[in-house]
Amino acid sequence: MMAEITSLLDLNVYTDRGKYIGRVGDAVLDANEKKITGLAISDLNSDIFDIQNRGVIIPYRWVMSVGDVVVIKQTADRFRQKVVEEPEE
Repeated sequence: MMAEITSLLDLNVYTDRGKYIGRVGDAVLDANEKKITGLAISDLNSDIFDIQNRGVIIPYRWVMSVGDVVVIKQTADRFRQKVVEEPEE
């Protein structure tokens, strides 16, 4: 199946369990292999991502389906970062 990369832009991204992840902002391409290797996700769900960055890049191999939305494997918990409190001096 061939599709234009621009058809991915601005699609909402959900896990296969229905959790909202964010919105596709861009695609990461491998020019030598002529394929998409990742998706740049912006407007991240703050309940899942404890980061202050503008977005994350997820591997395209996590994508299960693309249609009206992008569905990825339930792997978002890997992104959760634990906040470590530093002892006061």
